[in-house]
Amino acid sequence: MAPGMSTTPRRNTTGLRLFLDLEQQRDWIDGEAELVDAEERSESLEQRFKYVARFQKLLRRPQAQDLLEILRLYGQSCLPIPRRTERHYWSVSCLPSTSDKPLIRINASWMELFTLYADGEDLRARCLVHLSHFATDQSPPQGGVDEAFLEQCVTTPEDVSYFYPRGDDIFGINVRGAASIRKFLAERRILRAIRTFNVTHMNRGRNAYQASHCYSLADEMLAD
Repeated sequence: MAPGMSTTPRRNTTGLRLFLDLEQQRDWIDGEAELVDAEERSESLEQRFKYVARFQKLLRRPQAQDLLEILRLYGQSCLPIPRRTERHYWSVSCLPSTSDKPLIRINASWMELFTLYADGEDLRARCLVHLSHFATDQSPPQGGVDEAFLEQCVTTPEDVSYFYPRGDDIFGINVRGAASIRKFLAERRILRAIRTFNVTHMNRGRNAYQASHCYSLADEMLAD
């Protein structure tokens, strides 16, 4: 058996617990485990063809190269066993038809995880995490955000801002500019917070946004 991977799904469990026990999940979150993913991806040809035109349209955007590079970074760093869990436990949508007009959005369960928008010819990212990871007193209530730390995670302090979505322990971070987004995703404390939030929602069961999954974008995310 490959290290860090179950041979068969566990009974009476949901989400990532079907494949990884809690210790394996914690070790991955802390950067102490290299998980062995599936070699092959399951795929629906009908689903793939459904979003090919949108993907081609996205490739014509001036932000396309930076967007795909950031998606690869996110896919490699922020999602556990992404091939094994693709579509059913997380999904990526291409030019979704929502009022905020994103370029891409990654979801798990019923929750948005990460979104990229056009910002002129550059990019803007929105990332959801647990507020407790960024509160100065490590507690969820609003008002004690570690702003100094957030400003260190981007190229210039003006590139980062934050907001409070619905939910007691949910925190939204906006990052402007492809360079700042890359730096943000490479920061170890940020990465741990993103991984924790993503695992939380992937453990809540099947992804509600399977029908919007774009395999062409996932190809880029999961490229070796």
